[in-house]
Amino acid sequence: MWHDLLVALALVLVVEGVLPFISPASMRKAWMQMADLDDRTLRIIGLGCMGFGVVLLQILR
Repeated sequence: MWHDLLVALALVLVVEGVLPFISPASMRKAWMQMADLDDRTLRIIGLGCMGFGVVLLQILR
């Protein structure tokens, strides 16, 4: 189980690092746009991402 968790964490870090590596200006612009969003919108986006992740995990397992 710990091995799977560490592999998943490593993949998240790789995926999260792709955009800043390829286009740092676009990533900076995206962060600035996210900073302008209100808390409720960010929470809804976070909830949607978590839900999608759970569904994807269930499909893959």
